[in-house]
Amino acid sequence: MSENGEEKLIQVARHIAKTLGHTDTMTDDILKIFSNFDGRLREKLTEKISEDGVEQTLNSLHRQISRYITSDDPISADASAEFLHSIDQLIAAVRDWTPLADDKNISSCLDRAEDLLQQSMFRLEDEFRILVERGAESYDLTRGAGSTHLDSSDDENDDVFEDENFIPVAQPITDYDIVIDALPASTIGDLHEIAKRMVAAGYVKECSHAYSTCRREFLEESLSRLGLQKLSIDEVQRMQWTQLEDEIDKWIKAINVALRILFPSERRLCDRIFFGFSSAADLSFMEVCRGSTIQLLNFADAVAIGSRAPERLFKVLDVYETVRDLMPEFELIFSDQYCVTLRNEAITIWKRLGEVIRGIFMELENLIRRDPAKAAVPGGGLHPITRYVMNYLRAACRSRQTLEQVFEEPGGNIDYRKGDDRGLSSLAVQMAWIMELLESNLEAKSKIYRDSALCSVFMMNNGRYIVDKVKDNELGILLGDDWIRKHTAKVRQYHVNYQRSSWSKVLGVLRVDNNFISPNEASKSLREKLKLFNSYFEEICKTQSSWVIFDEHLREELRNSVSGTLSPAYRNFIGRLQSAPDFGKHADRYIRFSVEDLEARISELFQGTRGGRR
Repeated sequence: MSENGEEKLIQVARHIAKTLGHTDTMTDDILKIFSNFDGRLREKLTEKISEDGVEQTLNSLHRQISRYITSDDPISADASAEFLHSIDQLIAAVRDWTPLADDKNISSCLDRAEDLLQQSMFRLEDEFRILVERGAESYDLTRGAGSTHLDSSDDENDDVFEDENFIPVAQPITDYDIVIDALPASTIGDLHEIAKRMVAAGYVKECSHAYSTCRREFLEESLSRLGLQKLSIDEVQRMQWTQLEDEIDKWIKAINVALRILFPSERRLCDRIFFGFSSAADLSFMEVCRGSTIQLLNFADAVAIGSRAPERLFKVLDVYETVRDLMPEFELIFSDQYCVTLRNEAITIWKRLGEVIRGIFMELENLIRRDPAKAAVPGGGLHPITRYVMNYLRAACRSRQTLEQVFEEPGGNIDYRKGDDRGLSSLAVQMAWIMELLESNLEAKSKIYRDSALCSVFMMNNGRYIVDKVKDNELGILLGDDWIRKHTAKVRQYHVNYQRSSWSKVLGVLRVDNNFISPNEASKSLREKLKLFNSYFEEICKTQSSWVIFDEHLREELRNSVSGTLSPAYRNFIGRLQSAPDFGKHADRYIRFSVEDLEARISELFQGTRGGRR
């Protein structure tokens, strides 16, 4: 092809380009059209493009952009549009020239262009950061639709806000259906325009870093104002339990606000600023929320790996229920590729808290087993272990639904009891097992009492307390009516055993058999029996007046039962004594107790002063 022909063809190419107008892929399109012709034509065309356009375009863009990147002053709103337009041209030029980088002249210009683009991105990153910080400082979160409100009493607050030393305090939140507009809409629009250029230029991480650095501080400050301290796992574990209880309360408030208000608001803000760039939005959101999320989860994890002492159950339940109830928020907010590890960590800690709860019940079992017999409870009263375990289980079962969920979950390394063939839940089986351990422990303790009657009183006291604590609450629902009936019957049997042990000998003395004995022998026998009765009765009353029946109804029931059995037998015996020959008219000299006196003495039984209380 002649030189003249080549010139004419290149002119045609320029005319085509002019006719098509400037596009991002113009150079590639033209070269593709002519690539089917002789290779020398492509070389000539590339050379002419380099000579005629690249250098001139680069110099022009450098003049336009350099005055912005060398200035220390913020770029004004009017100038920003021109600056962004120049960056658009630079990005397009770099994209157009990259396929032609084999040409030495274009390669040199491309290096300069990429260097200019890098400087432009640094300046945009600075502008981005300034806009985020300035927007957050100037935007009043206490006003306007969609934002949170500290207080609505404007007249009083206006005076307060005039005090430069005033520190705003977060008010209690009862409605979590709130979205915080953390930045003004105009600022969000400006940030979006910058983000669009930085993403197009391949500076996604730099843009996300600039954004997340500012917004991360906002989240950390928000959690701090809610009372949440930055504590390591070791620091949490070294805390005194009473102090940790207070920190758990603060943590519950903070994580609810974070997952229901702060994180969704940050997600919304990221999506608006990085609209159209989902990957950049996900990355930025993760970088903003990661630190605060880890702080919140680490606290829960520290609670989970701490002591499994039974008294910790109720606060651990609070932490478990909080994480469980927030799992839908974790699933929704942390569903993207960058945040999935945070969501999985939340699930792991949730399951670990369940293991801790099951472990606490195992520790309660061990506590019951290890509780030593030691000295007997004075008067056969209520043992402290009975009071502790029953009040503990009764309080725990207020969270019955949560505990049922925990005990139905796979136990991991914790071996706990499964539901049985009777249809009882795993939790019901666990509770029945603890009650069985307690009963066995009490039976062992009852052996300390040498008096079998006092042993029965001890078991009666503790058995009655157990049944009363089981009735009419969630624990009773778990154990069932059959369990209650069975243990009520046990208490009645202890009652029978007591009467048999204490009063059978006395009642035996009052029995009179006149067969085959003379009247004189009968009178002598009656006098001897009366002496024995007085001795036995005095001894029993003296001893059992210090015994304890803690339950008022049980105490009256027991007294009435004794009186109802003993009084008729004694009345009949006195009658026989008074009608005996040669003795009846002198009988009153020997009768120490009237029937009324007998009943009065019985009514004074079981009033020991050191017995158990509810």
